[in-house]
Amino acid sequence: MKKSPHILGLTLIAAATLAATPVMAKGKLNVLCSTDTDWCSLMETRFEAETGIDVSLIRKSSGESYAQLRAERKNPKIDIWWGGTGDPHLQAAAEKLTQVYKPKALSELRDWAQNQAKVSGYRTVGVYAGALGFGYNEDLLNAKGLPAPQCWKDLTDPMYKGEVQVANPNSSGTSYTALATYVQMMGEDQAFDFLAKLHKNINQYTKSGSAPIKAASNGETAIGITFIHDIVKQVKKGYPVKAVSPCEGTGYEVGSMSIVKGARHLKEAKMWAEFALRPDVQSLAAEAKAYQVPSNKAATTPEGAPDFSTIKLIDYDFAKYGAAETRQHLLQRWDADIKSLPR
Repeated sequence: MKKSPHILGLTLIAAATLAATPVMAKGKLNVLCSTDTDWCSLMETRFEAETGIDVSLIRKSSGESYAQLRAERKNPKIDIWWGGTGDPHLQAAAEKLTQVYKPKALSELRDWAQNQAKVSGYRTVGVYAGALGFGYNEDLLNAKGLPAPQCWKDLTDPMYKGEVQVANPNSSGTSYTALATYVQMMGEDQAFDFLAKLHKNINQYTKSGSAPIKAASNGETAIGITFIHDIVKQVKKGYPVKAVSPCEGTGYEVGSMSIVKGARHLKEAKMWAEFALRPDVQSLAAEAKAYQVPSNKAATTPEGAPDFSTIKLIDYDFAKYGAAETRQHLLQRWDADIKSLPR
């Protein structure tokens, strides 16, 4: 049977409409994620389910993410960078690798999150906070007859030779925060003296900041330097690890979020930014076993998250140590004075 021209025309129009619908109904978004893998996956799944936007997410450490944005500055492939220590986000902001954006929820955030936005010229914003410390495997220390360290200086004692693990500050935002913390607490020369002594006890410089405490949990090392919330995660899993807030004091991070300058999917990137700052979304962190302090004051802090009021925190200078020239100087000196040393 032949179709009439009118029916045939309607059929072709309908077919064309159906073919175009998926493209018109669904946007795309390229996300660079620097939190733990479980949290990255949870955010990706929930955002896709709520918006219908197709998310392509890559998980990289903070240092690696910053390096990628620099490498792609003329042709950015990433739309938004979510999570990871704030210093590299501030460095990216200073180099104008990210763009100015003031989220609607800005006034709902804690002071440290708003300050992160202000310091960056509103090119990044705080999404969570975490205090630096170290964790130890209680069973392993007992088996070796070693006392539990309580202070940064304890980690340089020769009895812990080969028992300490920490990330490389070139790739890890966690470890750069540690490096910047020591410099602020001790002064630069004294900090590098401390790092040289610590180096003798290091068994490995890992790529990721959370890797050392995972290794301690598995009995591969006795002590891991990392953020306390990463230690809490291993405790919650039942591993015999204990978290320490060092007696001398410690630094902290403001995990951040930045929209990339030249983002190909800017509308979708802004949607992610608003989504990620909502209190209900930040309250999902506990589902991913993430124990950072959320930036939205109305969000629920996960049970077991470090209580900042009980930790001796330094007055961390985010503006100075988030500057590209400071980072470059400290990393170059670390490479020259510490990485090259024998162990």
